[in-house]
Amino acid sequence: MALRDTTPPEAGGPRPCRAAPPLDPADRARLLSGAHHDPHSLLGAHPVPGGIAFRTLRPFARAVDVVVGGERSGLSSEGDGLFSGVLPLEAIPPYTLLVSYEDDAQEVHDPYRFLPALGDVDLHLIREGRHEELWKALGAEPMTHQGVTGTRFTVWAPNAQGVRVAGEFTCWDGTAFPMRSLGASGVWELFLPGIGEGARYKFEITSRHGDRFLKADPMARRAEVPPDTASIVTVSHYEWDDAEWMAHRGDVPVHEAPFSVYEVHLPSWRPGLTYRQLADQLPAYVKGLGFTHVELMPVAHHPFSGSWGYQVTGFYAPTARLGSPDDFKYLVEALHRAGLGVIMDWVPAHFPKDDWALGRFDGEPLYEPGDWRRAEHPDWGTYEFDFGRVEVRNFLVANAVYWCEEFHIDGLRVDAVASMLYLDYSRDSGQWTPNVFGGREDLDAMAFLQEMNATVYRRVPGVMTIAEESTAWGGVTRPTESGGLGFGLKWNMGWMHDSLGYIQHEPVHRKYHHHEMTFSMVYAYSENFVLPISHDEVVHGKQSLVSKMPGDWWQQRATHRAYLAFMWAHPGKQLLFMGQEFAQGAEWSEAHGPDWWLLDPGYGAEPDHRGVRDLVRDLNTVYRATPALWQRDTSPDGFRWIVGDAADDNVFAFLRFDAEGTPLLAVSNFSPVVRHDYRLGVPGDVPAWQEVLNTDAERYGGGAVTCPDPVKPEDGVVRLTLPPLATVWLSPV
Repeated sequence: MALRDTTPPEAGGPRPCRAAPPLDPADRARLLSGAHHDPHSLLGAHPVPGGIAFRTLRPFARAVDVVVGGERSGLSSEGDGLFSGVLPLEAIPPYTLLVSYEDDAQEVHDPYRFLPALGDVDLHLIREGRHEELWKALGAEPMTHQGVTGTRFTVWAPNAQGVRVAGEFTCWDGTAFPMRSLGASGVWELFLPGIGEGARYKFEITSRHGDRFLKADPMARRAEVPPDTASIVTVSHYEWDDAEWMAHRGDVPVHEAPFSVYEVHLPSWRPGLTYRQLADQLPAYVKGLGFTHVELMPVAHHPFSGSWGYQVTGFYAPTARLGSPDDFKYLVEALHRAGLGVIMDWVPAHFPKDDWALGRFDGEPLYEPGDWRRAEHPDWGTYEFDFGRVEVRNFLVANAVYWCEEFHIDGLRVDAVASMLYLDYSRDSGQWTPNVFGGREDLDAMAFLQEMNATVYRRVPGVMTIAEESTAWGGVTRPTESGGLGFGLKWNMGWMHDSLGYIQHEPVHRKYHHHEMTFSMVYAYSENFVLPISHDEVVHGKQSLVSKMPGDWWQQRATHRAYLAFMWAHPGKQLLFMGQEFAQGAEWSEAHGPDWWLLDPGYGAEPDHRGVRDLVRDLNTVYRATPALWQRDTSPDGFRWIVGDAADDNVFAFLRFDAEGTPLLAVSNFSPVVRHDYRLGVPGDVPAWQEVLNTDAERYGGGAVTCPDPVKPEDGVVRLTLPPLATVWLSPV
């Protein structure tokens, strides 16, 4: 039975409390400086001789009362915002605090009366680096805890002396809300009653050197629009309606399916559009062009728009520039409804040094290696991740899963894989140390990529991973159980570099570079390849695709068209960056995006630019309807040279075969002259060949050197008229 204080209170005021035992001076100092590992042992309610002691830390408060059973009892000020008192009670009762300021009073639950809101299993998995749903354990999680609604704040900061929650609800002063350390896990936790969706917050960290600074939440699922840098408590209210898509997206393995990708930088595709406005335009446009997938340049939160998303500070938050996380989900579902898969660029290779973000997060190297030779990326002025630390690997592996599970992303294109795999990447002698075997391979990064791929493929059926890997590292797309990295596809940077080099030469000089167009077939089946013409190839002085071509405007457009059709017929999947589908002449700029005005008939867009766009639409249409062009992309049986050595003619001809052996004949003439009666040996069991696509067609802006009638072979040879600077596809009649 509870004892009652019979001392009459002042009229209209609270009952007075007896004085509480004073805090140990050292504990008091650490608490007030934000350097105490266990503030719950000092604050809240605790049994003491003669009753229950209540103590709270409320800076700027005029008075604090403890409310038990509807009765108020006044706590005494200890100075520095501390209030305390003892009530003659036998046990800790349910209670609230009435906190009075100069102009108002608030009755609140005491955060320091709650047990930890994070379980032992979560802590064990975090410490082991095996928490595959890390976003559900760390960060800001609105919840009902011990019957009270609020938000659980958790953060990994193992080197900190203390961590406090600061937010707009504290006027960005963290004094009132120190967090408790949950032991060897390095996790700090605090449940704040009454804090909910939309609250802006950061973590105020006191390093072991005594420095104090504010950091955004590494696990924040929503962030402020730059230049503001706070994290935002968020709850998803989105109800997905794409179950049919999700159930069948992986029915056919990606390397045996049509796969044609339109790469998009969302903020500049149509500048000014939000996620939801993009959902009204982008799916229809991409579907109308016949692509199977959209690849989004990084949408994770990044402070500097000029990085295009490749310098990420908020790995778990879509960029707020275009809307909320639920708005981004709306866009993804709109693309799914249009029958389009969604690939997202993912950037685990590095992160920027902004002082409010991941860098030296708790005052020490944490997400980055402690060795300066490994911590800083020499090319980008950023930090690299410490792939040897299990908690950091867990942060990244769970992040890959997060985007796939929470946002229904269909594929992750992993940026800058080569920079992770090599210890000496862009480093001179003395700036790196060999691995334990004396080699240059980063064994920790290799293990991380294998773990990421294995985890994603196990947890999220139908998802693909794609490596941007620019070297000859073996086994990038080999399964992890066979020692490979486990990616589904790899960007063929060699093909891209060689083929772009070839087409930039004047036709008269191309015969000396003929091998640059054929060499890719030497290694075409060493990996599962994507042929990328990405954003990287049309910026920083490299010129747009059409502007790389030599000659006058007609020749440039003709070569552009011929090259695209050569690319679509070549073994491997295709990727084309926005603006190149209509032969934009200027380099891409993130400030204004594609030059859509070029498609306006008032600027003579027909057929200069619309014709090229029509070709891309027809390329995709014929491609998707022709299994020979995609079904055996990774099998040598799906390809055969007809003419691979006609260097003097600038001609390439080859056959593609589907699983049933049905062929498609692709012939490219990269010389500016018509080649009449050009002889090509073809399979003897095909009675006639019909032109199904010709990049010189008048509707594409060509010279109309076409062959509308079927062509019959004689003695296994067909005679074709090859249009200048053009590619022709023919199929059996």
